[in-house]
Amino acid sequence: MDDRSVPGSPAVDFWRSLRYYSLYRLVLTSFFVFLAGIFGPSLSLGARNWELFFSVSVFYAVAAMLSFAPLWLRRPRFSWQLASQIGVDIVGLSVLSYASGGIQSNIGLLLLVSLAAAGMISRGRITLFFAALASIAALLEHSYAVLYGDADVSRYVQVGLLCVSYFAVAWLAHVLAKNAVESQQLAQRRALELASLAEANRLVMRDMQDGVLVVDDHGAIMQMNPGAERLLRKSVSRGAALSESFPILFGQYALWKQSGGASRDALQLGGGVQVRLRFVAIDRDDAHGVVIFLEDMQRAQAEAQQIKLAALGRLTANIAHEVRNPLSSISYAAELMQEERGDAKQQRLLQIVLDNTQRINRIVQDVMQINRRDRAQPERFELDALLRTLVDEFDQTEHIEQGVLAMSGEAGAIVSFDRGHLRQVLWNLCRNALRHGSRSAGSVRLAVGAEQGRVVLDVVDDGSGIPVEQQGKLFEPFFTTASDGTGLGLYIARELCEANGALLEYRADERQIGACFRITFASPHTDGQEYGHGQ
Repeated sequence: MDDRSVPGSPAVDFWRSLRYYSLYRLVLTSFFVFLAGIFGPSLSLGARNWELFFSVSVFYAVAAMLSFAPLWLRRPRFSWQLASQIGVDIVGLSVLSYASGGIQSNIGLLLLVSLAAAGMISRGRITLFFAALASIAALLEHSYAVLYGDADVSRYVQVGLLCVSYFAVAWLAHVLAKNAVESQQLAQRRALELASLAEANRLVMRDMQDGVLVVDDHGAIMQMNPGAERLLRKSVSRGAALSESFPILFGQYALWKQSGGASRDALQLGGGVQVRLRFVAIDRDDAHGVVIFLEDMQRAQAEAQQIKLAALGRLTANIAHEVRNPLSSISYAAELMQEERGDAKQQRLLQIVLDNTQRINRIVQDVMQINRRDRAQPERFELDALLRTLVDEFDQTEHIEQGVLAMSGEAGAIVSFDRGHLRQVLWNLCRNALRHGSRSAGSVRLAVGAEQGRVVLDVVDDGSGIPVEQQGKLFEPFFTTASDGTGLGLYIARELCEANGALLEYRADERQIGACFRITFASPHTDGQEYGHGQ
């Protein structure tokens, strides 16, 4: 089995270090062979036995070359390969030292490099074992030279000092390698933590609905999230000047730097976007600047309205029964009293009672319709067929002449929508258009078209239109300009459209007379979740 697949096996840098050490051994042994082959016994190398020196140098070089094969295969395991190479070095350098005259040749000092390399590569206490083997080899080599050669007994002191050096270098290499490993592991942990923090920061910045800009102390934009790009309707590169990119925002930033505070009022940006600014200073030794938060006021208001209406829906669901029962009794009693003969003043008061009971009942019904969006059941059907049926029923119910509500545009359009929801939405829009229109032929028009590959339906009237100051409040709940309206019709219509993946919006066009409300249906391939929340 390959060491790379075994849990706890040496890391890649262990094998890389062993490869560099093998390359050093090959260069060293090649140098010995080169010197012995070129200069022969004229050098001090091989002074005692030149033939032994040359033969061992050749075998030593061949062993160094052959060590690359198992290193490339990574078999046998790492520790065995390191031990075999250090063992060959101890035997080879000890014999070369003997052939060159023993301790005075200083070849034994080369084992210090091998032991240091073993300590740094293995990073374990086995280095002391290698130092012990090198010391034993040095002592045996000198003892053999004393017994069978001309070596001086007094040089045992130098051999002993060399052995001490072996242990000292081995232990020092072990300690340094251990500290290096700990530092490397700490650096890796810190790098992983920084990478995790950077990724978390990127995800937070990307998914935040509010805008975030990071500006340095010179007014240059260092970071900008997608929320800020959406609110500011512009994307800038890193290092762009805030004063040139967003002058309105820079004015508030300058005011904050001067006074230490910023206005909490909403700031009007381009495209009708309102944001609330918040500045947080960055004050560290290595960084200075400010983080600018842009809170989308429209989104905050929409969320507040959703919470309010959700609570209202739960409330009305609980009290609707309690409200409508006494309301029916009051209405029934007023109708009975109207049947009795009385003066005109009494009849007028009773009629006021009936009108207001009907209005209260209508408010309760409209509020209860808010919960219907969760029961949307979209289906594919031909829009023209539903519109023709709706026009006939609307003419009869509202008692208007045929042709006042007219159809135009493309035929054969297929949409995906809940039929009941669409009828309710169109009935509400047509009734509003009829109220503000002239009631002449074609004063209310249902125009079917297409835009960017999606079916659109415009409900247009020939009235006076909607004032600009009121257009932003059209779809707010309980906003109405009619004395007898509940202010929930357009809000419920938009909610039902979103429940079916469609979009209801007011189309303001100076060239157009009257008001125009457009329904943009979802693409047939989006399963009814393109604009709204789906089912």
